[in-house]
Amino acid sequence: MPACIHKFGEFELDPSRFELRRNGRVLKLERIPMELLLLLAEKDGSVVTRQEIVERLWGKDVFVDTEHGINTAIRKIRQALRDDPDQPRFIETVTGKGYRFVAEKNGDSSSAAPAAAAPTAPAEAAAPIPPAEPAAIPADVPLAAPKRRFLTAAALLLLLVLAGTLVAVNSAGMRDRLFPSSRARQIHSLAVLPLANLSGDASQDYFADGMTDEVITMLAKNTSLRVVSRTSAMQYKDARRPVRDIARELGVDGILEGSIERSSHRVHMTVQLIYAPTDTHVWAESYDRDLDQAFSLPSDLSQTIAKAVQVATSPARPPRYINPDAHDAYLRGRYLWFTFNIEQTLPYFEKALQLQPDYAAAWSGLADTYMLAGMGFRPPQQVTMKALEAARKAVELDDSLPEAHNSIAAWYLFYGWDPTRADAEAKRALDLRPNFAEAHYVRHYVLMALNRQDEAQVEEKRAVELDPFTRSWGLGSFYIQTRQYDSAINELRLQQVARPNDAEVLMNLSEAYWLKGMYKESQQTLEEALRLQHQPELAAAARQAWLQGGETAVEKWGVEQAKSRARKGYVSSLDMSTAFAFTGDKEQTLKYLEAAYREHVPDLIKVQNEPLFDFLHHEPRYQALIKQIGLPPAQ
Repeated sequence: MPACIHKFGEFELDPSRFELRRNGRVLKLERIPMELLLLLAEKDGSVVTRQEIVERLWGKDVFVDTEHGINTAIRKIRQALRDDPDQPRFIETVTGKGYRFVAEKNGDSSSAAPAAAAPTAPAEAAAPIPPAEPAAIPADVPLAAPKRRFLTAAALLLLLVLAGTLVAVNSAGMRDRLFPSSRARQIHSLAVLPLANLSGDASQDYFADGMTDEVITMLAKNTSLRVVSRTSAMQYKDARRPVRDIARELGVDGILEGSIERSSHRVHMTVQLIYAPTDTHVWAESYDRDLDQAFSLPSDLSQTIAKAVQVATSPARPPRYINPDAHDAYLRGRYLWFTFNIEQTLPYFEKALQLQPDYAAAWSGLADTYMLAGMGFRPPQQVTMKALEAARKAVELDDSLPEAHNSIAAWYLFYGWDPTRADAEAKRALDLRPNFAEAHYVRHYVLMALNRQDEAQVEEKRAVELDPFTRSWGLGSFYIQTRQYDSAINELRLQQVARPNDAEVLMNLSEAYWLKGMYKESQQTLEEALRLQHQPELAAAARQAWLQGGETAVEKWGVEQAKSRARKGYVSSLDMSTAFAFTGDKEQTLKYLEAAYREHVPDLIKVQNEPLFDFLHHEPRYQALIKQIGLPPAQ
C-alpha cells in the first residue's frame, strides 16, 4: 500500500517519492532535513524528542555533533516551509523536549492558517435574520442608554480590528517590519557563506560562487556592516561546521547562508540570516527572477538585509541593465581569476565586453587579469598598456565603482611606479567602500613604498581583519619587511597552527628564520613548504643540499633552481636577483636588479622593503637604481 501523502497548507510531503512540494513545485531539501520532516509528520502532532530524532536519523551509536545537526535540520525545514519559529504554522519547538508538527494535515491551503483567525460561522447560521418588531422604550430607561450601547459596539469593533491586525502580524515579513527583532539589531558584522548550487549540475558552481561574490560586494558597498571578504568566506564552501564556530573564526556576529538554483530562464535564491552567538534564525527570504534580471538580486538583497539589521545603507542607484550572457561570462571570469589561471580567465572577460562594451566591472576584471599576468606569468611589457587602458575604461564608465579605482591604484603603484597617484586612487576606492579589503591591502603597499610604515601597518591589519584567509601570511610578511623578525616568526607560527596546509605561510616563515640566523629551522620549514606545494622531489633535493653543505649549499642550490626554471619558461629578473641575494653575491644581485629595472618588473617598487637587499644599500649602483625608480631613500 503506498505511503500517505501529507498535505498541509500549500505543501505536500510525499514519502514514496521523498519529495516536498509547494503548490506542485518540488522544493530542494537535503536528506537529513527531509527525514526529520517525515518523522514529524508521521507523529501527527505528538512531541518528537531529540533522542528519538537522533536514533531515527543517525542511530544510537553516533559520533557526530547531533545537537548542531538537529538545529541545522530544523532551520532548513523552516526555511523550506517559510515557517517562523516565534509564530509557527508547521513546526513548533517544545522547550526542553523536542519538536511537534502542528499543521492540520490532509486539508486545503487554509488548514494551516494561524489559530488566532476568527472561526467561520456555520452555514445554517448565515441565513438572513428577519428584522424584529421595534420594542417600546420603557419609561424608566435613561435616554443615554443607546449612546452607551453605541460605545460598547464601537469598542467591540475596535477589538476585532486589532485582532485582525495581530493575525496579519503573524506573517514573518509584517511582524519583522512592525516589531524588529532585537537579535537583528545586534548584528554589526557579517559573513556570507558560499551559496549552495541546487541546480544539480556541478558545472554551474561558477554561477553560485559568482553570485556569492556579488552579494558580498553589494553588502560591503551599500551598508555600514563589516562584511568578510570573498576568499575567506569561500573557505567554508561545503563545510559541515557549526555556525558559531565559523562566526568565531571569522570574527563576525551574523551569518548569511542560502542556496541558488538556475534554470534555463529563471533564478531562484533562498537565504537566511542567523545571529551566530545563539545560532538563532533572524530572517529569511526567497527571490525569483527572470534570468535577464538576475544581476539585480545582490543589490536587492543587500538593501533588504540592511533594513533587517537596521544599519545605514547607501542610497540605491537606478539599476543598470546588464546583458545576461555578458553577466554570465563575467561570473565565469571572476571564478577563474581566483584560480590564477590567466589563459582561461582572459577569454571570459573579453567575451563579456564583446557582448556589453559599457560593462565597467568587466573592464576592471580585465585590468586585474592583465596585471596579474605581468607579475610572474608573462613579461610585463606585454600587458602594461593593456592593463592601463582597461583600468581607465572602468573608471570612465563608472566612477562610483570601487573595484575600478582599486585597479587603477594597483596599476599606478606596480606598473607606473607612482605611489602618490596610487594613494589618491586607493583612498578613492576606500571612500566608496570603507570595508574593501583589497583596497586596504593595495594601500598598505603604497604606504610602504612611501616609507610610511606605521600607516601601512594599520592598513595591513585592517585588510587581514576583513579577509583573514586571502593572505594569512600578510601580517607576518609585513613584519619581515619592517625587519621585526621575532614578531614575524611569532605571527607566522600562529598562522601555521591555524592553517597547517598553507605553503605560503611556511615560505615566509622559512625566510624569517633565515633572516634571524636560525638556518636549521629555516631549512626544515622550506622542505615542508615544498611538500605542501606538491613538489616532493624539490624538497628531497633541498634536503640533500643541506646534508652536503648546510645553508650555504642550499643557497647555491636555490640559484641553480632559478636558472633551471628560466631555461624552461619566463622567470623575472627580480626573482633571479633574489636568488643571488640569498648567497650574498653582490655583483650578480645588482646585475639582475638593474635588468629588472629595464624589464620594468612590477614588484621592483617593493625593493626597499626587502631585507635580502639590505647589504646593497650603501652601493652607488643600488642608490642610483632607487633614484631612477623614484623611491625615497631607505630609512
